[in-house]
Order: sequence, then C-alpha cells, then structure tokens
Amino acid sequence: MTNRTKAWLSVGLLAVTILAGLKLASSLQDNAIARQVAGNAPKTSTPPEQVVLPLPTVSTNDESVAGQTLYQEKCGACHSLDQNRVGPRHGDIYDRRAGTVPGFRYSAALQELDLKWSTQNLDAWLQNPSQLAPGTSMGFRLSDAKEREAIIAYLKSVSQDLN
Repeated sequence: MTNRTKAWLSVGLLAVTILAGLKLASSLQDNAIARQVAGNAPKTSTPPEQVVLPLPTVSTNDESVAGQTLYQEKCGACHSLDQNRVGPRHGDIYDRRAGTVPGFRYSAALQELDLKWSTQNLDAWLQNPSQLAPGTSMGFRLSDAKEREAIIAYLKSVSQDLN
C-alpha cells in the first residue's frame, strides 16, 4: 500500500469519525429539545445523558415482553416510564385517574376526563384519543388491536411492579 493510499484512508477514517460524532451530538440535542417541549423538562443541573434512574422490573410473560418492545417503538418518542417528556410518564399509569401524573401539564380535555386507566379505557384511548377525550393534544392512534393489547399488558405489569 502506497503512502498516498494510506493518507487517503486516514482522511476517510477521520471523516467517518467526525461524522459519527456530529450525528451523536445532534441526536443528544434533539432528545434535549424533545424533553423541553411544552415546558415538561425536569429542571436539573445534571445533563440528561448522565442521569441514571432505576427502571422497574417487568413481568416476563410473553405479552408484556412484546408490549415492552412495542411501547418503546410506538410510544417511546414522547413517553417514558420514569419521567414526563412530551407526554406524561407511564410507570404507574394503570388504574390511575386520567390527567393526574404529577408535574405534567395536561390539556383541558384530559383534566376534565373522569375515568381511570383500565384495560378497556386504555384500549379506547390508544385506538382513538380524540374520540375518548375530544380536544386532547395527543394525536397518535394505534389501530392494531393485538399491539394495543400487548402495550396495555406491559403498562399493567410495570404499574403492578411499582405498587
């Protein structure tokens, strides 16, 4: 291999390293911006990527394991189990009265909704939030009944583990 080839390979490797670093920095910045939407970001001096919070253990039945994966794929952009983000935290949502997660700014539609998050209510919510609570700010819908069932099983198992 000639010195010129080695030099070009080094330049290419350096460029790839720089681009990967920029991509990582961009994703960290995007995550920080997402947490700040609607003023729901926690006020802390510790950078979010350094905060380590224990996650509850999850039941190992197949449905809740599938639900965990689906939850991360379908809900994880706006919600987490342990902190409010664009949407409220979900760690103990099952059997909780709607619109009552501390520290989250709910729409009037959810503040006025008089129900608990049961299997039936969560299913209706995930299928069509606007039908259950007209005026809600949540626009996401999950049409697949099996996916809704798995996510609800996961949320129920996580809520039981916390109580």
